[in-house]
Amino acid sequence: MTLTINYLFWLLGIVLLVVGGMIITDRDHPRRISAGGFWILYALIFLIGDLLPPAVVGALVIVMALIAGFGGVTAARPRVLSPEARQASARRLGNKLFVPALTIPVVTVVITLAASHLVFGGVPLIEAKNVTLIGFGVGCVIALAVACVMTRDTVGQSMKEARRLVDALSWAAVLPQMLGMLGLVFSDAGVGKAVAHVTTAYVNLDYRFVAVAIYCIGMAVFTMVMGNGFAAFPVMTGGVGVPILVGVFHGNPAVMVAIGMFSGYCGTLMTPMAANFNMVPAALLELPDKNAVIKVQVPTALAMLAANIILLNFLMFL
Repeated sequence: MTLTINYLFWLLGIVLLVVGGMIITDRDHPRRISAGGFWILYALIFLIGDLLPPAVVGALVIVMALIAGFGGVTAARPRVLSPEARQASARRLGNKLFVPALTIPVVTVVITLAASHLVFGGVPLIEAKNVTLIGFGVGCVIALAVACVMTRDTVGQSMKEARRLVDALSWAAVLPQMLGMLGLVFSDAGVGKAVAHVTTAYVNLDYRFVAVAIYCIGMAVFTMVMGNGFAAFPVMTGGVGVPILVGVFHGNPAVMVAIGMFSGYCGTLMTPMAANFNMVPAALLELPDKNAVIKVQVPTALAMLAANIILLNFLMFL
């Protein structure tokens, strides 16, 4: 039997289903029906999404967006151990607390490197096209087991902590997946061609440096709009990168791809749409200003973007 990415989806769906059930049954939650229903709908997409017609899955996503948009996904007051109990546990475990966290990348790397050798009877043990993601999922499961042994606690307690984190992150936890799909939608809708038309019609791209600057800045801006550099990449590369920088100025596409993505990541630092990088830390740290992380990162992002423009203009055409 081959371990496929579907097993990871099903596991995540089960976790979300349990979290949603816990929220719905929490009578102290201010929006227990809408918030719990939101996570249950999300769980269904992972559990049976392949069995549902695409239109039904799309309808579920729209319902989730409406619930979140009308403020239906709010957090309850977290139930945590007393400060004394947490401090006593921290003193007992010390630096061992890092072991479960480090287990995840270690297992991911080991499985990724060993996957090609894990073939039995001509059948691969792990699905080849999703080795890294599957390794990451296995690493999370092993890390959970390690954490339970170290803390002398149960999987049930881990689910309570998962519910607390999901409750704190709210709908922002869903943004990475939704925005990741937005790039494919934009590509199929012909946004890349529209960008190419606009840039060639209103910007003089006869100058190489101007074309390079438009490509890098466009990567950053589209990433800020869509919250994901991978979503911005097909738009700007299809609209400016390939036809202008490679086709007209004969630049090195490998350099363009590397620095272009780095330019997109500069946009990631400056947008609330990149919720997993900017909004999630603010929520976890309970910062009073939700945009505090972004405000600190903007100067660095702008400096890196300027450096990327210079580097791409020089390195791509060596």
